Amino acid sequence: MTRVLIADDHALVRDGLRHILRNADGFEVVGEACDGASAIALVRSQAAEVLVLDLSMPGRNGVELIKQIKDEQPGLRILVLTMHAEQQYAVRAFKAGASGYLTKESASAELVTAVSKVAAGGVYVSLTMAERFAQSLNEPADTLPHQRLSDREFDVFRRIATGQTLGEIANALCVSSKTVSTYKTRIFEKMQMPHEAALVRYALRHKLLGDDEEI
Repeated sequence: MTRVLIADDHALVRDGLRHILRNADGFEVVGEACDGASAIALVRSQAAEVLVLDLSMPGRNGVELIKQIKDEQPGLRILVLTMHAEQQYAVRAFKAGASGYLTKESASAELVTAVSKVAAGGVYVSLTMAERFAQSLNEPADTLPHQRLSDREFDVFRRIATGQTLGEIANALCVSSKTVSTYKTRIFEKMQMPHEAALVRYALRHKLLGDDEEI
């Protein structure tokens, strides 16, 4: 029996994931969390083989959360389940220690397969994401400006590009507006961008925003 933890800030999503796994043979959902802090507490208190983790919960950046969980529980396999279908998010998640990456639009059809493969020690990538990885092989090898950003800076960069204010970003990430302002300054320096409009154009040109996020 594969013991599974679920971390997602939407109750309906957690209910759906639990229903899918319980109706499949060989899985037991043994705990749930609704934000970054409760996810950390959960993995510390409840033994499991797989954590199904949303990247966009309140609190810590999802990639930073993966790193902390893997540092504390290296044997726990992490399957990312997210609305972000951008290749850059997947790359950062795998580098942080994730074993699988699945978008929510394909979750119901692939979830059982993905959890099974990850639990068995394999790596799972959805077909859509695999195609994007393959396409990226034709891109120039030189480091692009957004690839110089830290995981948190990249998260803030995308939020700025979608039009969120500093206050909105601060609330979403549970940090101060001053901290977000510092991130913004670093982003402009690292990417050598003169203003926000240039940042937005860059994000659109390099397809770093989801279809539902584009300006």
